[in-house]
Amino acid sequence: MKNQPEFQLQKQVCNYLNLKYKDVLYLSDTIAFLQLTIPQRVRNSTIQKRGFHCPDIIIFKPNSKFNGLFLELKAKSPFKKDGCLLKSEHLANQQRTIDQLNEMNYFATFAVGFEETKTFIDWYMTLK
Repeated sequence: MKNQPEFQLQKQVCNYLNLKYKDVLYLSDTIAFLQLTIPQRVRNSTIQKRGFHCPDIIIFKPNSKFNGLFLELKAKSPFKKDGCLLKSEHLANQQRTIDQLNEMNYFATFAVGFEETKTFIDWYMTLK
């Protein structure tokens, strides 16, 4: 089994949510980590929104500012030193989804590493 640092990060984040925010509903998207057969990929693609790249963690808890929290987890930063997104079609598609979600009054962002992700979650959960 190959090293999957983003999956390990996702497990850490889910454990944190289960411990600190027991009553909060969330979804952890794992489809990217599955090795689907060709028939399974075809079947899955028929029930997915084309062009939507579901973030890794969705927290279904509105607060006074946002309708919910969407986090695209990254083990390493997807940004260059100047703050621009690294050149990658995959990252560009994820950024497009993040922008669409933000336009709909969700808080959506890339979250790099466990500490940054935890900071986003705690900040979001305590917004009044």
